[in-house]
Amino acid sequence: MFGRGATEREGQAKRYKRVALVKGDGIGPEVIESTLQVLEAVGAELELVPIELGYGRWKRTGHAMTSQDVDEAKECDCILFGAITTPPDPNYKSVLLTLRKELELYANIRPIKGNDVNLIIVRENTEGMYSGIEELSYDKATTLRVITRKGSQKIAEKACQLTTPKKKLTIVHKSNVLKSDSLFLKVCRETAERYGVHYEDMLVDAAAYNLVINPGRFDILVTTNLFGDILSDEAAGVIGGLGLCPSANLGDKYALFEPIHGSAPDIAGKGLANPVGAILSAAMMLRWFGDEERAQEIEKTVGRAQEDGVKTPDMGGHYNTKEVTKFIVKLLG
Repeated sequence: MFGRGATEREGQAKRYKRVALVKGDGIGPEVIESTLQVLEAVGAELELVPIELGYGRWKRTGHAMTSQDVDEAKECDCILFGAITTPPDPNYKSVLLTLRKELELYANIRPIKGNDVNLIIVRENTEGMYSGIEELSYDKATTLRVITRKGSQKIAEKACQLTTPKKKLTIVHKSNVLKSDSLFLKVCRETAERYGVHYEDMLVDAAAYNLVINPGRFDILVTTNLFGDILSDEAAGVIGGLGLCPSANLGDKYALFEPIHGSAPDIAGKGLANPVGAILSAAMMLRWFGDEERAQEIEKTVGRAQEDGVKTPDMGGHYNTKEVTKFIVKLLG
C-alpha cells in the first residue's frame, strides 16, 4: 500500500482500491516495476495483490492460470497487467482471453495519441474470431466467428458514450463479405441513432488504408474483436510504436489495464522495454477509479518526457527503461 496520506486531495478518488498485480513474462515485470514507481510518485493509494500468471508459472507448475487465480482476481477491483508469453502447449487456454470471458470484460478501449493523431479504437472483446469455439484435425482447422446482438449493442453503447458532439463515430466492418458483420453493422447503426451520435461506417480494409494515409479523419472507431486487435497495432505503428499505447479492458463490474504490446522475450532484461504504454495504462486505471487529477498528472508528465526527448530505443531515443522511468518520477516529484 502506498500513497501521500488520507489528508491530501480529499474527495478526489476512492481510497485504497484493491488491484490484482500481474507482472507476467518477458518485459512485463520491467514495465510493471516502472509503473509502480510512477504510481507511488503520484501518490496513488492502492492495495496491491500480486498474482503470478503466465509462461513462468506454466513452466514451473504446468498451469499458466487456475480457477483459484480467477477467483482471487474477482476479489479485487481491477487488474494491472504486464505481458504474458504464450506457452507452447496445444491445450493451453489463453490467460487474457479467459480473464476477459470470466470477468465479462466486453470492451477493449485503446486510445492512440501522437503525431497529430488522437483517436480511440473501441474493440468488442469477448466474441468474434476470439470466441474460442474451434476444432483442429489433421486435414482441417475451424474457428467459429460469433457475433451476437447483445455483444454488438454493448460495445456500440460503450463507443457512443465516448463520442462527443464534436467527434464522429466510425463503425468498422466487412459486411460486404461476412454476413455476421451485417448484424454488427445494423446494431451499431441503430445504437448510434438512438444516442444521437454522428456516425459513418467503413469497410475494414478502407479503414486500414485511411489509418495510414489520413489518421486524423478518425475520432472513435468501433469494431469487432479481430479487426480491433489488428487496427490498433497498425495505428500504434503510425504514432511510433506499440510501446506507447495503453488499453483498458472494461466490463460492468471489473476492469483490466495493460499495454497493448506483447512480452517481447527477445529484449527482456536488456533495459530496452518502453514503459510508457504500461504507465499510461495505469493512468487509465486511475481515471476508472475516479481519480482524474492523478490520471492527468501522469499523462501530462509522460508527454513532457517525450517532448524532452527522453525515449527508449524503439522511439529513436538512447535512454533505457530505468532512465525513462526515473525522469518521469523526477518530474512528478
